[in-house]
Amino acid sequence: MERERQWRIYQLQSEICRTLSDPKRLLILNELREGERSVTELARELGLNQANVSQHLALLRQGGLVKSRKDGANIYYSLATPRIIEACDIVHQLLVEQLERNQALAQEILRQ
Repeated sequence: MERERQWRIYQLQSEICRTLSDPKRLLILNELREGERSVTELARELGLNQANVSQHLALLRQGGLVKSRKDGANIYYSLATPRIIEACDIVHQLLVEQLERNQALAQEILRQ
């Protein structure tokens, strides 16, 4: 029973990772770390077209990573939890460390 529960949790975790697997969605999340934004604001600030930003926001909302609120004709998006930024920052730091190790290894190999 415990193994089945763990398996289901891993499935849900992989769905979150899949939602995070697009660089544009990571850009959007990073922009939302500064606070609530409309689709128009996000598109302008990120240099993306509005339709594309809307599609990515829909996926982020379906994945439970962002939330939205309507104000008149505008819809504003914000992070569902700041923990998602913490997770992204950890992965980013892991990547930086990996790149540094690989660079050091490459330099060592080239010196030989």
